[in-house]
Amino acid sequence: MDENSNIANHFAKVETSREYKGYFHSVGEALTIVVLGTLRGLKNVCQISQRADSERVGSLPAESFGIEKVPCYYWLLHLLKIVEPKSLSRCLARWTQSLLPEGTTISFDGKTIRSTGKMDRYESPMHIVSAHVADAGLTLAGLKVDGKSNEIPAVRELISLLEVEGCVIVADAMHCQKETAELIVEKEADCLLNAKDNQPTLKKDVEEYVGDDALGKTMGVFRTFEKNGGRLETRAGFVTHEVGWLAGAGWKNLSCVGAIRRQFEYKGQASDEWHYYISSRKLTAEELLRHARLEWSVESMRWLLDAHFGEDFCRVEDECAQQALNVARKIALNCVKTHKQKTGSKLPLSRIMFGCLLDCRKLVHVLMSAEN
Repeated sequence: MDENSNIANHFAKVETSREYKGYFHSVGEALTIVVLGTLRGLKNVCQISQRADSERVGSLPAESFGIEKVPCYYWLLHLLKIVEPKSLSRCLARWTQSLLPEGTTISFDGKTIRSTGKMDRYESPMHIVSAHVADAGLTLAGLKVDGKSNEIPAVRELISLLEVEGCVIVADAMHCQKETAELIVEKEADCLLNAKDNQPTLKKDVEEYVGDDALGKTMGVFRTFEKNGGRLETRAGFVTHEVGWLAGAGWKNLSCVGAIRRQFEYKGQASDEWHYYISSRKLTAEELLRHARLEWSVESMRWLLDAHFGEDFCRVEDECAQQALNVARKIALNCVKTHKQKTGSKLPLSRIMFGCLLDCRKLVHVLMSAEN
């Protein structure tokens, strides 16, 4: 392990919420220790601090990461409390975007840390909106909002923060807003927005167009069929680039209108759902199905945060520390997923993180494969 990791360089520009002169330990060192502990699958600050200072870890912090002295639990927690969350989120965005190919699909979703709703320190449960690279399963950035109803301005802030040129941004019905679509186009990206009851006129117009027998026959069509554990699912995508009839609706660079029909059969029960979309990119029916499905993939990130790190049970009372831990978990997941993609490993995430816990060399290998 003669080659030093540059993980600390990613945290060098992270700002603090109050003045800190870096006595004994820097904020960057504290964040590095937390990410390393999280990569080992550890779930709280106490475990992370104890492991980092254990004999088994030995000289790894100094030799591979330039950390000469590991802070105690209380000092490590104190440093997390003074991290400025938005600055840390920008750090995550810079790191992740360096790993991304052009033209990726970015989706947005919110997650509530449920344990915070049971603590008096929080006026309401902490809700964090994240930007997710759906193609690769990586998290780009996140922002805390005051409840799910405030996701719309948070998503716009994230879009403004990120370098999204050439990407396709997909979002659910809440974000089917003209201002959001205009911002995406101004950032030289494309949008794919789901039209539901919050845009009743738009939804009705698209629904009637797709339902018209004569017009429906002119639309591009692509179908997929899947069978999984007795569940049968058929997806049909329909698109048209003839959007002149919506020209006066005020949607920036509107170029495509589409619909997806999802039909399910399972244990004798059947369902039939229609979803309607608008896009600033001229998509084929196959592309519509692919991008729309990638939007739903963001939900897996929420499950991973709870399954591997027990985030819903995290009892840290300080908001800044909670957000810092949330970002550290996302960085850890990004590292492990990137390692899997680059090495072709078939091991599940939990096995890779357990390997990092047992073997320091494995930890450095996973981290460096994600950075190079």
